[in-house]
Formats: sequence, C-alpha cells, structure tokens
Amino acid sequence: MKWHDYYNQHLTTASEAVKAIKSGDRVVLAHACGEPKSLVDAMVDRADGLEQVEIVHMVSMGSGRYCLEEYAKAFRHNSLFVGGTTRKAVNDGRGDYTPCFFSEIPGLFKNKILPVDVALITVSPPDKLGFFCLGISVDYTKQAALSAKKVIANVNPNMPRVGGDSCLHATEIDYFVPTGEPLIELAPPKLGEIEKAIGGHVASIIKDGDCLQLGIGALPDAVLSFLTEKNDLGVHSEMISDGAMHLVNSGVITCRNKTFLPGKIVITFAMGTSTFYEWLNDNTMIEAFPVDFVNDPFIIARNENVVSINSALAVDLMGQVAATTLGPLQYSGVGGQVDFVRGATRSKGGRAIIAMPSTAAKGTQSRIVACLQPGSSVTTSRYDVDYVATEYGIAALKGKTLRQRLESLIEIAHPDFRDQLREDHKKLCGPGR
Repeated sequence: MKWHDYYNQHLTTASEAVKAIKSGDRVVLAHACGEPKSLVDAMVDRADGLEQVEIVHMVSMGSGRYCLEEYAKAFRHNSLFVGGTTRKAVNDGRGDYTPCFFSEIPGLFKNKILPVDVALITVSPPDKLGFFCLGISVDYTKQAALSAKKVIANVNPNMPRVGGDSCLHATEIDYFVPTGEPLIELAPPKLGEIEKAIGGHVASIIKDGDCLQLGIGALPDAVLSFLTEKNDLGVHSEMISDGAMHLVNSGVITCRNKTFLPGKIVITFAMGTSTFYEWLNDNTMIEAFPVDFVNDPFIIARNENVVSINSALAVDLMGQVAATTLGPLQYSGVGGQVDFVRGATRSKGGRAIIAMPSTAAKGTQSRIVACLQPGSSVTTSRYDVDYVATEYGIAALKGKTLRQRLESLIEIAHPDFRDQLREDHKKLCGPGR
C-alpha cells in the first residue's frame, strides 16, 4: 500500500482517535511545546469512561487538566519533570515523580521499563516520501512513538520541519488528526537587574568559538544578551529559544568552530514564539536528534570548549547543587543538567556553570546555604560542580578544598547573609573547619 493511501485511510477526528485509549493504559504526551493540545483535551473529555490512565511526560506547557482533583479517578500523572501545572498533584499525592536523567528516558520506553500503550504527538504535514517531522519535540517523543502500541498524531502545518533524526514515517503512526491549532509558545522572559548582572558575569568567561548549552528561562536569555560582541559561537544544547535565533541572525552564532557536527546547531527540543518556529522551519543550520544522542555526555564532549549553563534552587558551602526540590517537595526535575555538566567537564576546554540569583523569597532567604534543607535531593554533586555564579560574581570550585569552596561561595552570596553563613557553618562543622 502506498503511504498516502495508508494516510488517507487513517485520517480521523480527535474524539474518535482517543477512543484507542483504554482504562489502565500508559499514555505518553509529546514534550513541552510539542504537546498536541486538542488530543489531550479530547482524552480528558472522555474521563467519565476511563479509570487509572497513567499520563507520562516531562515539562507540561499545556493546561494539565488531567491533574485536577476532579479527574483523579480517570487519570494519574507520572511526571518525569514536575512543572507549574503538575506540581500540586505530585506533592498532594495525586501524582507521582520518577527520577531519571533526560538522556535515559528513551531507554525507559525502548527497554519496556515503562512500556508505552499510547503516544500522543504533534507532527508536521508529510513530505513527498511520507515522513512527518516531530519538529520542536524530538527528545523522548520519537522513542515513545516507536515504542507505543498505538500512536495518535496531530498533523499540524504550524510544526516546523527540521533536519537531523526527527521524523516518523506514515506507517509508524496509527491515527492522523489534522489540526491548525497554534503551537504552544514560550514568551521571552523579562530580564531584571539581577538577571542582567548574572548574565554579565557568566558571559565574561565565554570565549570566541565556544560551544554553548543553554537551559530555559531568564538566566540563559540574560547570558545571550551579553554575547553580542562574541564571534563564531556554536550550539550543542538540549533546547534553544528566540535568543539563539537573534544571535544567529546577527552573525554571533555560526557553529563553524565546532569539532562535532560543525556548522550545525544541535538540539533535541525547542520552545519559543511563533516567529521562532517559523525561523526553524527548513532551516538547514538546525538539526534535532533524540535526547539519548544529544544529551549523552560522551557525545557532548566530542565538541571542544563546551560551556553548559544551568540553574539551581540552592547550593551549599560544599558545592552541592539542589535544582529539583525544595526540601522534600518536588519542584522540577533533573532534566539535562547533570548530562551537560558531565559532558562539558569532559570536553577539552569545557566549563560547566550553575547560575542563580543569590536570594529567594523576595530577598528573605539565601540560595547559598550552609547545608541543604532536610529532604533535599542533590542534583549536581560536589564532585561534579565546576563554576557557580550569582549577581555578585563567579566562584570557581573545581579542584578547590572544602575550606576554599566555603570562602569562594560566601563571596558571591548576598552581603546580608554572609556573616550568618559563617556562623551556620561553624555550628555545623566546628570552628576548626
């Protein structure tokens, strides 16, 4: 059967397609801005006919209706990265959190550690050979589709086509649901004075020709805003957004000095504005691959001079980084932080930076602490940590003793908390340490 005949025979509506979801199924949603909103809505609208459907995904950028208490009988969320719409359900006990590195998620599906019954995804319209592109959400989404018993796809002309290993063939999809709904967007963050100060400090140790990894949010965007005078930067990053587009358009990011896949921006997913998505479409500079490739520390390290930039909720005076929990409460997830910290430090000339404001709770709490809160999960260990940056400067911790780390971290803590940090440390460790 020709692929377009197969496609036409499997065209349907969202409400009909989601009838493939049965009680007790594990349903994996495409990641972040690749979430197929109309399919998820149609699934939730069937709640009265379903029980104990497990919804699995990382960052949710949709409404997360399935996490509401009124749907607790029908759906239970298993989060691989807790977000704003899912956090309450997890911490109230109506959802679960599975600790895992981003790079290892495809293996959970492929090796049937988390067998997938249904994958809900968004794809571009097909090319002439019948291949549909996953565009802004390749990451774990491709393997979820390959592993699923049933694949339901929103076919959306707003999904950009990108190169790399980012496509599924028509015959790998079971139901096609045409839609013209706008993709979920991530608006550029507003940068305050603190973010700008941190961005300036981080940018000061980025050199011409470096290869960047950038996370999500105001701090990575602040760093990018200070790179306009740099030359020939490269990108190997789990994600990019509008800030990277602006630096490509201004000639700052060229990727010509990359030692692995030169000339190419390598990503696994993307989040941004509709203008950014249009820029991605058929952009030969962009290549998207599954996350078990992009975030593999040994793949990352094939580039020289990798600079990874990630954030944290707290750092203690030994250099332990807590980026996923507030005490015992799950706040987010590890994502690719450890993958890129290790990849950057294996890279020849590489640097791994943890960047964060010096305070939280409107300046009433120090993010640099004598010890992490009870129940906190260590994200990046003191053995992996490299640089820590706040608006007060950068502490280089690699190769430093605990006493040297203490001094370096107190120097970049907010001045209001520096004396208290010394006192807290003495109470914990004694005056001799």
